[in-house]
Amino acid sequence: MRAVRVHKFGEPEVMGVEELSEPTPGPCEVLIRLHAVGVNPVDTYIRSGTYHMKPDLPYTPGMDGAGIIEELGEGTEDLKVGDRVYIGGSLTGTYAEKALCSVDQVHPLPPGVTFAQGAALNVPYTAACYALFHRARAVPGETVLIHGATGGVGLAAVQFALGSEMVVLATGGTKEGRDLLREQGVEHVFDHHSQDYKQEIMNVTRGRGANIILEMLANVNLGDDLTLLAKGGRVVVIGSRGTVEINPREAMVRNAAILGMLVMSATPDEQHKIHSAIYQGLQNGAINPVIDNELPLTAAPEAHRLVMESGRTGKIILNPAQ
Repeated sequence: MRAVRVHKFGEPEVMGVEELSEPTPGPCEVLIRLHAVGVNPVDTYIRSGTYHMKPDLPYTPGMDGAGIIEELGEGTEDLKVGDRVYIGGSLTGTYAEKALCSVDQVHPLPPGVTFAQGAALNVPYTAACYALFHRARAVPGETVLIHGATGGVGLAAVQFALGSEMVVLATGGTKEGRDLLREQGVEHVFDHHSQDYKQEIMNVTRGRGANIILEMLANVNLGDDLTLLAKGGRVVVIGSRGTVEINPREAMVRNAAILGMLVMSATPDEQHKIHSAIYQGLQNGAINPVIDNELPLTAAPEAHRLVMESGRTGKIILNPAQ
């Protein structure tokens, strides 16, 4: 089978497609023929060698994908060959024609959801759900500000928040992205490049600020986020690309909390609840992944460059058949 391999950490060009032996599932393992593969920023951090967790070399990148179960090991009675599934992690990596997964990494993909959409689910939607409901403890009626809402995690958070009857404020750096947010049903959309956007947010909230802020770029925005919080507000840091200086008094006077999150730290019970929420959202239409670009497997280096560009709108997908 064809698979992307990384023999040394570095720039996107360290990735290349090779022929590998097909893996065989052992006990409680599943072999998936992938029809679509999701690309995430975290994949680029791991490939570059800057992530806190480093796989043994060589390795195949990727945590996300969707396809059909091709072979089952023992202890997989709840699954059957031919099932449509999406992947939440993999034993062998997902930038490949096939991926070996443990049973708990395989989740049902409802009819009507495309494989590309299925490949867009795991990292973005688990991160958004974990940040919003498990870390921030969001409840209906609260106001949530989603910074950088046009990327994969941001759009997932928008859909979860709207589906939970929250008041959604969202920022986007491009007109295309802001138009997409309005198409998603967000009433209050802001240009975070505008000098006045913070005052516009305070005007919309009648001076109260947001109950929750989901922050994708904390090294740029965290200091300002604290000034946009309501009393008892919470900032959840989903992403950061460096250090930042803040004024702790802004948190003190609001009795506010700054919460970090790493979805891989979620407990098994939390993971079960997150994927249950994703499945329910897919069934009732609250969740509808947006695909930005589909590329052949051989274009993995290009996909890694694209996923790190600002202003991306939706998910980048690799097609293992190409």
